[in-house]
Amino acid sequence: MMVNKKLGIGILGLGEGRSTISASLNSDKIALIQICDLNLELCKKRAKEFDFHNYTTNYLEMLQNPQVDAIGIYTPDHLHAQHIRLAMEHGKHVVCTKPLLDDLSEAVSLLALQKKMDVKLFVGQSSRFFEPMRRQREDFQNGLIGELITVEAYYHADHRWFLSKPWALKPSFKWLFGGLSHPVDFIRWYLPDIEEVMGYGMLSSNGYEGGLKNHDTMHFIFKSKDGRIARVSGAYTGPVQPALRDSEMSCILRGTKGCSQGDYMELRYAITTSDGEEQVITWEHKSKHYFRFEGKSHHAGEYNNYLEHFAASVQENFTAYPDLKEGIGTIVLLKAMEKSLQSGRPEKLEEIISDYGLNIYLK
Repeated sequence: MMVNKKLGIGILGLGEGRSTISASLNSDKIALIQICDLNLELCKKRAKEFDFHNYTTNYLEMLQNPQVDAIGIYTPDHLHAQHIRLAMEHGKHVVCTKPLLDDLSEAVSLLALQKKMDVKLFVGQSSRFFEPMRRQREDFQNGLIGELITVEAYYHADHRWFLSKPWALKPSFKWLFGGLSHPVDFIRWYLPDIEEVMGYGMLSSNGYEGGLKNHDTMHFIFKSKDGRIARVSGAYTGPVQPALRDSEMSCILRGTKGCSQGDYMELRYAITTSDGEEQVITWEHKSKHYFRFEGKSHHAGEYNNYLEHFAASVQENFTAYPDLKEGIGTIVLLKAMEKSLQSGRPEKLEEIISDYGLNIYLK
């Protein structure tokens, strides 16, 4: 067990990994040891930006560095399983950005490898670590809205700028996994035992004209094993409401005695408590902590929050959630959602769990 020692981290993938570099360099719990990307020019760009010059284009070199306790993986989705496996085989703890996996074919073997190597894996579902969502969770756990009745979550953003990225136009890119995984994670946070999902999706005219190959507009209904229901939606290539009226991403909890809503980008939270009190809280004074770069394209502050939580889990030997098991469960749900889009009917998660031999792991 690590005691009073910073977690030495190596970062793989320096696009999204930019936020992790910033988070590591601004943390008293993390020591940035090395950064890695196949693109040498990107390595040099990050080295200059952060005045941190220990970079490599060789992942194995970083894995063999004894000062690296954990690997932060921020590579394209289809490479996650391979990069996670290599990190675990070298005895490294893992932080992996969402979505954890792009398919479930290696889920069982990764669970077995984690047990064998006795290492931790934490899924970087960063949205849980944004100020409004942290406060919402705290108030819920303290009983301020009573028993949960239903959850609603959405992510509606004008991401037409994303269409300038060549990889976003490939058939492998799906907003279902790349965007909707955020509000889906909110649903699973409060209703972990979803058993059935039904949804419809479409490719909007904006998305079609921009060259997208998969749905950019989707709405889903979930049913949990105890009968409670939830809904989630995502729309990614059209205008959005002004921030004073709406949020790009929100999580709404409706309880027996109250209701709360966390608004992500706006750092805003509203609650009606069990005693009828209405309250709105904002964290505008923390805007520079969360949004450190141009615009709001990177959210380094929440990476700071989740990396420090993960470091504490290693130092104090507790499980940081979402862990590997919960992360795989979210991929199962996303796969069921994708299956429903294709079939046009409700789909049960149990069928996917059984197909991939995950029954004994996802009880």
